Amino acid sequence: MVCYQTVQWKSCAIYNESSLANDRISVKMARRKRNFHLIAGLIVGLLLGYLVKICLKSVFINSRMLDASKCPGSDRRSEAFYKNQEPTIVEPLKVIGLLDNGETIHNSRRSLLFVGVMTADKYLKTRAAAVYRTWGKELPGRMAFFSSGYSKSSYLPLVPLQGVDDSYPPQKKSFMMLLYMHDNFVDRFEWFLRADDDVYIKADKLENLLRSVDSRKPQFIGQAGRGNNEEFGSLSLEYDENFCMGGPGVILSRETLKRIAPHIKECLKSLYTTHEDVELGRCVQKFAGVPCTWSYEMQSILYHNSSGSMAFTGNLKRKEVHQAITMHPVKDHKHMHRINTYLKNLKIQDLKEVAISLHRDILTASKELNVPIINVASHYIAISVPLYPNIRGHPDFLGDTHILGVAPSLNRYHPTNVKNVLSWNFLSKLVFSSDNANPRRRMEMSTVESLEDIIRELMETINGYSKQRGRIIEFREILYGYQRLDPIHGADYILDILLVYKKYRGRKMTVSVRRHAYLQQSFTGVEIREVPLGEPPITRPLEDTTTQKIDYDMDHIYPMEDQGGSANSIPFINFKKLNVPIRDVFETGLMKLGKTLPNVFKYNRDEDDSVAPKKINFILPLSGRYDTFVRFMKNYEEVCIMNDKRTSITITLYNDYKYPGDFNKTVNLINRFIDKYSRSEIVLVKINDSQFSRGLSLEQGIKMCKDDDLLFFIDVDIVFNAESLQRIRLNTIRNYTAYFPIVFSEYNPSVVYSDEYNRIKIRDRLYNTITTNNFVFDNSIYTRSEIIYRVDRENSDDYGYFRQFGFGIASVYKSDFVSVGGFNTDIKGWGLEDVHLFDKFVQSNVSIFRTVDPGLVHVYHPVDCDKNLDVAQYNMCVGTRTNTFGSTKHVTIYVLNHPNVLPRMNSDTVSDKSKVVPPVR
Repeated sequence: MVCYQTVQWKSCAIYNESSLANDRISVKMARRKRNFHLIAGLIVGLLLGYLVKICLKSVFINSRMLDASKCPGSDRRSEAFYKNQEPTIVEPLKVIGLLDNGETIHNSRRSLLFVGVMTADKYLKTRAAAVYRTWGKELPGRMAFFSSGYSKSSYLPLVPLQGVDDSYPPQKKSFMMLLYMHDNFVDRFEWFLRADDDVYIKADKLENLLRSVDSRKPQFIGQAGRGNNEEFGSLSLEYDENFCMGGPGVILSRETLKRIAPHIKECLKSLYTTHEDVELGRCVQKFAGVPCTWSYEMQSILYHNSSGSMAFTGNLKRKEVHQAITMHPVKDHKHMHRINTYLKNLKIQDLKEVAISLHRDILTASKELNVPIINVASHYIAISVPLYPNIRGHPDFLGDTHILGVAPSLNRYHPTNVKNVLSWNFLSKLVFSSDNANPRRRMEMSTVESLEDIIRELMETINGYSKQRGRIIEFREILYGYQRLDPIHGADYILDILLVYKKYRGRKMTVSVRRHAYLQQSFTGVEIREVPLGEPPITRPLEDTTTQKIDYDMDHIYPMEDQGGSANSIPFINFKKLNVPIRDVFETGLMKLGKTLPNVFKYNRDEDDSVAPKKINFILPLSGRYDTFVRFMKNYEEVCIMNDKRTSITITLYNDYKYPGDFNKTVNLINRFIDKYSRSEIVLVKINDSQFSRGLSLEQGIKMCKDDDLLFFIDVDIVFNAESLQRIRLNTIRNYTAYFPIVFSEYNPSVVYSDEYNRIKIRDRLYNTITTNNFVFDNSIYTRSEIIYRVDRENSDDYGYFRQFGFGIASVYKSDFVSVGGFNTDIKGWGLEDVHLFDKFVQSNVSIFRTVDPGLVHVYHPVDCDKNLDVAQYNMCVGTRTNTFGSTKHVTIYVLNHPNVLPRMNSDTVSDKSKVVPPVR
């Protein structure tokens, strides 16, 4: 008799060989019987082989989990540590900061939850540190990290599990962690959470969930699963059994942990799969008698993103992110900080909304109590109890109630004249507005993003009490709407939205409904945050987790090298290095001396001290254009040289065959400036190349600079002022920020200052002011003020436009420029090299700062687009030439004066398309 066990260890088959000898079969049936036995033996042999394979696999898994260090494939590093190092002994209560101070589950909020995070030694400085610094600081309880027996950390509450390594799958680590929780903390907390180091948990929402569940009963909370399509039916689960998926987190009540803890070793000896969460679910089902929560909502509450390493790396403004309590997986620890920052911003918005509501309540109550609005800030609600603890002007002042407390209304703003009337924009698939140069246009990304935020908040408000009422309302689309911006109170919206009403309690129904929503996003008070000018924020790098505290001295906060200063910028006497008494004497004496000096000897403090030492190194590529270069050097002389603005300039000069005389004249002009200003640091680099390349030209100039130099890439058509230099110093920070200013580009003067483009001609007469098709044109006579050496006039849409998609003017540190890869020197001719550089900075760790800079003006010049250029370069060149022609208003007036430039339909033969009058070119 031979017995064998199946994978369920429940059945035994009996095969009796002696029964074959006792069979009395006729000779006629012997042959058929022999064939039958042959087939049956083959089937039984295959079945036995399969069962033996399963048995050996299970035995191997058990032996590996019970003693991983003795397995042939165990971690060699753990073996070395166990041989040469004593086991690390930790005190459980001391590790999690829970001393024996009488804190129990009945008298402390911090005793609600204990979180055990499974991690590995290689992730202690990245993932584990990110968890501990983000959501781990907000838990209504305590946290500990569980890793292999040789792991160490001086800044994390780490528990090294003896006899456990970091091999995968982590069955032994998971079960031993639960056993450790039971033996040391079971009477200290109500709930216990098993988490991975790549999950983000919203602590406040988790607290609300757990406080609504009875922890005295056995509870096993998680996202229920039965395996994927490939694993379904092969996990040894009965039809009514499931498990909680480990990634999004598994929550056990104290009673559940008490029931399974005595049987954890038995569960380790009876592993059927390599999945740790499946085996935990089987253990809980067997010894605690409860399955994982069968709830569809858990898929969104304990959310698992199946995108793998790309999960939560894109846009976070998603319904799943806002609804979830836990989010898994966050593979990159930097994205853990990113998610935490995003959720913090949402919490700030919620708190501001609460503050606005309180101000409105205060204003309503003051009206009922007949308290003047202007006296609310100084009102006392009782003797020696002011309504506002701090008066206006104090940093902690709570805000002006007479402004923030105004009730929401679309009529809060009252215009004083016709010009101040706010116009509405009509929203559909496109945007229609009367105050824009393009009255019919695509919806901007800022508008799309604001509408998404509004709809999300609106639906959260509508569905706030949906569960109690047994219904849910889902958003479908915005059919149309209106939008305007009130510069005093906020943004107003009127939206016609399509919703779906679903009732699932009582009489079930699903109905599509349309509703008008009148919404207002109110402005809060003005907030000012002061930061050191031109300095990066003092933050410890994410990977630098070796110490808990960093002592920043003044030299660390304001390093001279990081400010781009050379060795000459270091003061002769460094007072920071002196002893305090001597330092006080020197500083006090110099201050007294400064008060008695004449103004001419006093230091000019118009510029901030922290950014004044930064020297700006101009890099100017040039090919021909002598007359324009004369204007540029005159501008540079007046702004930089004569005012000692700490700048240098490197000119990389090509010998343009189109302008053979410009090369020598340019060289002579530069030499005259060098002779005149010997200390002005003017450098000339001659490039012997027949074809101009801006990227290669700038690269040649950059080679003349040092790694810690602040570089400013400029074109010969740019004029600038001293304020623009200060903005370059402030907005360019080494290892942190590159500055790509948005310059103002002039329109064609022959268009801007011509009556042909500024006045409408009717019956051969010019009219100063006329209204046509809702366009109102100014009747003022435009006269071009000369702007050659200075930028001294207000930029206006009538003169030019801010070049939003221009990236050629930039300021960076050379070390940052080199780290991103520099210019693409293979690009020849006009344009495109700046776009490639901008893309490199976008993909790097150096941030980009972009803003309009009114001090940088691109003076108009005709653009000649070479047809031999690459297609992308040629299209960019043609686009730039078109944009600098004139504004929409100028083109409109020209078309009205010359109606034959547009194709027209003959009214008598509208249906005949061949009658279309071609445009005059």
